[in-house]
Amino acid sequence: MLVRSFYIKDIANIAGPIILGNLGFILIGVGDVIVAGRHSTNTLAAVSLATAIINCIMIFGIGILCSISAVLSNYRGAGKEAEKYFYPSLKFAAILSLIMSIAVLAFIPLIDKLGFEPELVPLIKDYFWITSLSIFGAYLHCMAKEFLQAFEIVIFPNILTVICIFVNVGLNILLAFGYGIIPEMGTAGLALASLITRYIMGFVLFLYCFKKVSIKPFKDAAYYKDLLKVGLPASLAVMIEFIGFNAITVILGRISGIYAAAQNIVCTLTSVSFMVPLAISNATAVKVGFANGAKYYKSLKTYAYTGIGMSVAFMTCSAIVVGLFPEYLVSLFTKDAELVQVCIPVVFCLCMFQVFDGLQVALAGVFKGIKKTSVVMIANFISYWLVSIPLGCFFGLKLKLNLLGFWYSLGISAIVLCTIMFVTLLRKFAKMEDSCRTSL
Repeated sequence: MLVRSFYIKDIANIAGPIILGNLGFILIGVGDVIVAGRHSTNTLAAVSLATAIINCIMIFGIGILCSISAVLSNYRGAGKEAEKYFYPSLKFAAILSLIMSIAVLAFIPLIDKLGFEPELVPLIKDYFWITSLSIFGAYLHCMAKEFLQAFEIVIFPNILTVICIFVNVGLNILLAFGYGIIPEMGTAGLALASLITRYIMGFVLFLYCFKKVSIKPFKDAAYYKDLLKVGLPASLAVMIEFIGFNAITVILGRISGIYAAAQNIVCTLTSVSFMVPLAISNATAVKVGFANGAKYYKSLKTYAYTGIGMSVAFMTCSAIVVGLFPEYLVSLFTKDAELVQVCIPVVFCLCMFQVFDGLQVALAGVFKGIKKTSVVMIANFISYWLVSIPLGCFFGLKLKLNLLGFWYSLGISAIVLCTIMFVTLLRKFAKMEDSCRTSL
């Protein structure tokens, strides 16, 4: 019992500040949604559709950058000098941000062909143009945060994120509604607020790292290979999941903007609670990664199961709370009675989904720690593209259940995803035990 308490505390010490930072990060998005909803339903729909597409592009680079903490934790466990990898990480983030910015800009001509309501198209384009300029700030922040996380330095980066909630909300209100000589900019103002906030977060964290580590040019092709080996499958897995979720927004957004707005509200609700198991997953990846590098396989398994248990327990509690107060929670985002009525039935589906979502993200953290992220990618592909999207189209479009039908399919796909990952993890652990016996 004392041993298990030690592992819970060890994960919680890292996860605690990360939870704070993750909640801060998602609350920045919540602030965008709330201000957009208060501005107009069209603004909320345009922001919802634009972010649904942009996130699918941006998340690819973020997924790769999020491998930095796992790779460097393995290096630390193996006794390597991990501090010298800051410069290669910075260079890697800069190249990725340039590629993703070009990708966002390249998508703009396609917006006219996606069948959105005509009044939303110019608003979506404005959001795209401005957001393309903010990607470097977002990636700089992500890179520096992941680098520090590998060394279990988690307090300052996450406090910074919380502070920036208030900066972003203030800028959102100022630029969306206008004040004094500042004109009302609506959707463009929300995008500009995000741009400013991202660069503040990125450069402040860069300066913090500058004081902590020596930033000297250093080349190691093997490091980039490790980042891609761990990060590329993990990134594709997250991208597959994002596309699975955001395809719902795009498909139903063509029918009516109200479904896009409702999907954004429901996803924002689940994203807030998801930040806790995501933090536990990140902490688990760091501890499992260190144990994997040091070949402490007994500790590795204990950290893995502890992280999984903590994540599922929290999401079960979250599901109960959301199920008890659905109307109140939705009303925080909109006063539109029709929009509230669309959201309420979906929120009850969300409750079941949350428990399995907590399980899958914890399992993904374990796989990241042992550098076997291809498993997560394959499982996500099967669950979201082969199960969720086809079933969603059947329930939502064929049976006319609309958004509710798509969430039925998401619940089924989450169960499939967890089953594949958990069975695979048990097999990986069995192989580790066999390898330990052979070495003895």
